[in-house]
Amino acid sequence: MDLAEVLKSKIGVRLVMAGKLTRTLAIQKFAANNYEITPEQFTILSALIENDGMYQRQIAAITVKDRPNITRILKILENMELITKKPDVNKRKIHKIFITDKGRKMYEKVLPTILELWASSLEGVTSEEVDSCLKTLFKIKTNLEKYVKIQS
Repeated sequence: MDLAEVLKSKIGVRLVMAGKLTRTLAIQKFAANNYEITPEQFTILSALIENDGMYQRQIAAITVKDRPNITRILKILENMELITKKPDVNKRKIHKIFITDKGRKMYEKVLPTILELWASSLEGVTSEEVDSCLKTLFKIKTNLEKYVKIQS
């Protein structure tokens, strides 16, 4: 497929649409289950489950969210006692973010809904198609990262 065909396929529009539909469905499922957190907040808890004790800028990079958004979400999660901030031993003004036991319980409570959402989105898609898609998306992400400046 040449570049003109790729542009006509509107890959960017399709990626954005899939992302927006996924987000909308997640919001609806969270509301239907009366979860106290949002999908956006779950994303932060998920990042901390995988890499507890990160700096705010690391969470921002992993979740591809800007500083003001991350600051707002972390404040909410801290007020809900789902995360805690601890001063870095070397730098007084920088804090590491840790998930609390309450945060882990919230993550475990919401996780089945997230897994159900992803299972729904993959109906009729073979494991080979998923593997191919993930590899392709990783390559696209890697290409884009060369050109995007992430705040550090």
